[in-house]
Amino acid sequence: MSAITKIASYFPEVASPSQKRLSFKEKMKWTLIILVLFFVLGWIPLYGLGSNALRQFEFLSIILGAKFGSIISLGIGPIVTASIVLQMLVGSGILKFDLTTSDGKKNFQSLQKVMAVGFILLEAAIYVFMGGLAPSRVIDGVLVSNTLFLQLQLLLVFQLIVGGILIMFMDEVVSKWGFGSGLSLFIAAGVCEQIFIRLLSPFTSGITGGSLALGYPFSNSAAAPIGALWAIFYGLSPLGDSTTAVLAVAAIIVTVLVFMIGVYVQSMKVEIPLSFGRVRGQGIRWPLNFLYTSNIPVILVAALMANIQLWASLMQNWSAKVGNSALIFVSKNILGHLGPNGQGTSGLAALVTPPNIVREVIQGSLTTQHMISAFFFAVFMIGGSVIFSWFWVQTSGMDAKSQAKQMMASGLQIPGFRRDERVLEKLLERYIGPLTIMGGFAIGVIAAAADLSGTLASGTGILLTIMIVYKLYEEIAQQHMMDMNPMMRKFVEG
Repeated sequence: MSAITKIASYFPEVASPSQKRLSFKEKMKWTLIILVLFFVLGWIPLYGLGSNALRQFEFLSIILGAKFGSIISLGIGPIVTASIVLQMLVGSGILKFDLTTSDGKKNFQSLQKVMAVGFILLEAAIYVFMGGLAPSRVIDGVLVSNTLFLQLQLLLVFQLIVGGILIMFMDEVVSKWGFGSGLSLFIAAGVCEQIFIRLLSPFTSGITGGSLALGYPFSNSAAAPIGALWAIFYGLSPLGDSTTAVLAVAAIIVTVLVFMIGVYVQSMKVEIPLSFGRVRGQGIRWPLNFLYTSNIPVILVAALMANIQLWASLMQNWSAKVGNSALIFVSKNILGHLGPNGQGTSGLAALVTPPNIVREVIQGSLTTQHMISAFFFAVFMIGGSVIFSWFWVQTSGMDAKSQAKQMMASGLQIPGFRRDERVLEKLLERYIGPLTIMGGFAIGVIAAAADLSGTLASGTGILLTIMIVYKLYEEIAQQHMMDMNPMMRKFVEG
């Protein structure tokens, strides 16, 4: 591991703040700066880009914090993929880290950073050379030579690498100088943008370039507005039909329900009574959230699903271009094929593509195939959430032993018991283990139901946004209530 740490030491790093506690104004400033920069980078197109086969996966780009066709087409994908692979290696025992020590944490973080850079390089090359993002073969009516085409491909790869590195550094800035993490911020920003468009946009699918990029449309007509509120009026007018209005109303209602359920579940917690050993009669209640690992499992599962669909699309294009029978077999029967609307039709891609059950019921077109697809999607989402929830607890210092050590360092103990770390660890194991499994299961069920119900944006994305915003609210309320603007304090206090 010393070699990995040495390699990571050559990478540029965002400096940590010199002061122990940053003010609310300072954190808000850096969070807003990074948020604006994220949107600006999303508007910068890749120079030399001709064919953008990933455009049909715009709804997946929200989960990946990406803007396909822009300089940040990779988004948070490489960082999350590195985290998934590293957790798998640590959880299976192939790699061993003592995360209770500072050296162990440093080695773990160094390896994660090196792997993230490696995946940035790998995914940038794959996106370009497998045809997801390709240069134009014809420029100004002249056929591009093979040499120039290769140079343009390398230029696209370079731009994607720059964008991936920028996202990594922006995540570091938010983690050290802002609120929460950059990964969560980028997901929430993309989801909020999508909800705003899907709710209020008066433009039609014909004007915006197709409703495929915005998820499930409310109508098959190119004249129907993208925004749900406008779609309701259109459906009730002589130009539209009642089904359009019903679909739009259903999408709004389901979105509100997901918000309400997400907020309610996020607020559930178990409180363990503890006392200060050296101060008689003084104690606190240590909270353990029902969703113990918060939104992390869903982020990892959603990113894994998005990567499967993207790889299936890239392999489908590449195998057809190469014409190799083995690659075609892998593409069609393992990764799966995707239809023109970006929905999986076979293989793994079909398992991770959620059908819009509410839409099918309203239109009277629900089939057995839809139900089977919904079942396998739910199993994948729930099972993945439970597995990643357990892995995250083991690798992030949230296990009973680490928590007991933290409590003991704070001078806390169980009332009526002697001050012993083993006693406290045994008590925490009774709570943390079940909360890890049940919380992962619950968040998987809610995420799967949200994705299958046809919300205004990605159901998983909406759920993640709820948790991200709620967590930010808790952090601000706990740490910065006294140093924020009085008007802002009154708003946060509710």
